[in-house]
Amino acid sequence: QLQLVESGGGLVQPGGSLRLSCAASGFTLDYYAIGWFRQAPGKEREGVSCISRTGGSTQYADSVKGRFTISRDNAKNTVYLQMNSLKAEDTAVYYCAAAEGITVRAMCAGGGNGMSYWGKGTLVTVSS
Repeated sequence: QLQLVESGGGLVQPGGSLRLSCAASGFTLDYYAIGWFRQAPGKEREGVSCISRTGGSTQYADSVKGRFTISRDNAKNTVYLQMNSLKAEDTAVYYCAAAEGITVRAMCAGGGNGMSYWGKGTLVTVSS
């Protein structure tokens, strides 16, 4: 079965850190750009950060620049999102998605339209 599985979400205090993981099973991530997207209650899904197949290109939403870092380990078939200095407004369900033949800029700007694979999401709650 071809799927992406996110993990690493949870409850954290403002200013804290979490690392999300996106693991693929049934296929290799080598051929795909990977994006992290999030959706908060009552809000549209937005692109948080995206990374190219090789990791050479990355894209970040303005709201997370300087705080979040995306990386990938193709040998482990996994992509990571390190989230530091978390704020209450980062609270959302975080999803990873995979797509071929797309730039990271287009991937993140598109809000997740046209992705080949999606995970089921992991909840991040930032609260004191």
